[in-house]
Amino acid sequence: MSEAAESVEAENVAESQDALAPEDKTSEAKWYVAHTYSGYENKVKANLDKTIENRHLEDQILEVRVPLQDVVEVKNGAKKTVQRKMFPGYVLVHMIMNDDTWYVVRNTRGVTGFVGPGSKPVPLSDAEIKPLGIKTQNVTVDFEVGDEIAVVAGVWKDTAGIVQRMDYSKQTATINVELFGRETPVEISFAEVRRIDS
Repeated sequence: MSEAAESVEAENVAESQDALAPEDKTSEAKWYVAHTYSGYENKVKANLDKTIENRHLEDQILEVRVPLQDVVEVKNGAKKTVQRKMFPGYVLVHMIMNDDTWYVVRNTRGVTGFVGPGSKPVPLSDAEIKPLGIKTQNVTVDFEVGDEIAVVAGVWKDTAGIVQRMDYSKQTATINVELFGRETPVEISFAEVRRIDS
């Protein structure tokens, strides 16, 4: 084996052993930055979204985002607004950091590691999140999974159902409604529902 291959092998072994120290784990979701190969940001987001769905980690990895900004380009004298990645080579992940979530993100194809000292994941502070247009306020609602809620506005007004899932990043609750004779999951905004007190 060549020296370069040995050092890469040693790095991989060291990295698999350096999983998470107990102090790196969190019980609440925070924003982390994953480093990706340049040009792979959207692919990484798509792969992560699929893995989250397949492994049912929606309550632990809440959102994967590739921040974009509008940039005005002038080509042949014509102005055109295009969307460009704010941070090429990086993807933001809103997640509860534990061994499972760390492993899933770290081993997603195209991800080279987390941003932090010695690739230890370090969450973004509120001050770092603010310019990215990410809302950090926590929405509190008086219902949870298993509670019966009534829809008071929107398309599903006057429908009631049991909460199957809650997505705090999107601020929606999923309930099953009867549609064409079968139960169908429907996502409804927190603002459009009220808990039914039994």
